[in-house]
Amino acid sequence: MGTTTSQHIIVIGAGIGGLSAAALLAQAGYQVSVVEAQTYPGGCASTFTHKGYQFDSGATVVGGFQQGGPHRLIAEQLGLVWPVQRYEPAWVTHLADRSIALTADNTDVLRAFPQSAGFWEHQSKVADLGWRLSASGLPWPPTSLAEFLQLARVGLTTFPNDLPLLPLALQKTYQWIRQHGLGQDKAFVRFIDAQLLISSQTTSQYANAMYSGTALDLARQGVYHVQGGIGGIAETLVAKIQDLGGVVLYRQHVTRIAVEAGHVTGIHYKEGRRAKHESFMPADFVIGNLTPWSLDELLGEASPKHLQHEIAERKLGWGAFALHLGVEADKLPAGLADHNQIIADPDGPLGETRSIFMSMSPEWDAGRAPAGHRAVTVTTHTQVQPWWDALAQHEQAYYARKKDYTEKMLAQIDKVIPNFSGAVRLVLPGSPVTFQFYTGRHMGQVGGFAQASLFVARGPRTGIPNLRLVGDSIFPGQSTAGVTLGAMRVAKDVMRTMPLNLRHKVVLA
Repeated sequence: MGTTTSQHIIVIGAGIGGLSAAALLAQAGYQVSVVEAQTYPGGCASTFTHKGYQFDSGATVVGGFQQGGPHRLIAEQLGLVWPVQRYEPAWVTHLADRSIALTADNTDVLRAFPQSAGFWEHQSKVADLGWRLSASGLPWPPTSLAEFLQLARVGLTTFPNDLPLLPLALQKTYQWIRQHGLGQDKAFVRFIDAQLLISSQTTSQYANAMYSGTALDLARQGVYHVQGGIGGIAETLVAKIQDLGGVVLYRQHVTRIAVEAGHVTGIHYKEGRRAKHESFMPADFVIGNLTPWSLDELLGEASPKHLQHEIAERKLGWGAFALHLGVEADKLPAGLADHNQIIADPDGPLGETRSIFMSMSPEWDAGRAPAGHRAVTVTTHTQVQPWWDALAQHEQAYYARKKDYTEKMLAQIDKVIPNFSGAVRLVLPGSPVTFQFYTGRHMGQVGGFAQASLFVARGPRTGIPNLRLVGDSIFPGQSTAGVTLGAMRVAKDVMRTMPLNLRHKVVLA
């Protein structure tokens, strides 16, 4: 590949976090190579084609494009034009006794829960603070003297007018709900829990209130459709990286991160899953768009002790069971929202088909499905271990579990959209086992870690000076907007740790 006169940075994984960090570093003048195992970018926010349909693999709802939002900030910095259109309502949540459209003005939510006006007024103030902190580049949790100083500067300019909001940093969301006299309103709590499960990976009893204030703000700030599918975000970033002289390599399976004398020296990789020949690519810095478990595996014996301890003690996160459906458009009811959240029961745990999120390709984006059809992705949160246990027990047990989840989810949709299953012409199910195969995520976990406390949030440091994590494993985690914030922080950290030296040379393999 020749020589370069700037430091070489390798990014493992072409998810949104990895691509965002790569683009920012390429713009700063670093030589950047992104290595991706799949044949397309995006990871858990990608779009794939099957029998004429373009399906979103996992994430289907995107925000953060508003003024001061993460996607807007990085677009302004990189000169990007996102292929997106705002959609209203953001989605419709169907509870057992009512359906609520989530809109920017919150009108239908207040109609359904008129006693909640004070809570939403307070929530908007918390969210405004959260967005301002994000725009200021809040490095949380701080992991270096430079980040502590940056945090202090942000605090001095932001917090004086927002001191009354700070107690929420120590509270759970359910406590916050109770303070507004809504703790006994089971329907309202259920409504909030359903939103938090998809935005915070946990419910109000456990979710941090300060984090929840911003997590509940998606509808107010705007939900956007990406033309051609959510993978268009990743494709836009790939094009920018290449324009800036960076390289994005597909079908490159990283087998090991090389470490010498406590520093990363490069990666070992194979071209294709079954390739016998292994190559080496040297690097001055490596960024892993990975889970901590995957990072530990790639480091092998060089994995730092605290990383080994983390993966031994950390609980597994959620996975997803997904249905990718091809649906006849003319058999759907008129006026049906493109995004629908369906909560089956008024009580009990969420997830495991009891709460599902359904997204349909918009009518104006006709290229995403054959004529007269629409591409639909339906997901439910699920624990990952039982899927692997079923597969280990017997292949038939695994497929029986997939069939059971498929039937239950279609039945839930039929309760809200009568005879929806009669319009389905293609069913393509995917479990955490499927997600691991296509994304490489440990046991098929998706969405990052539950945001229960701001004070145990995971930062990007790994214990190796020239190795960082990016993606939904680091704060603030969940969503393309969240991983973009994390990527902006990591890019700044790399620039501080390894200032650009145009006289440095490295030969790329």
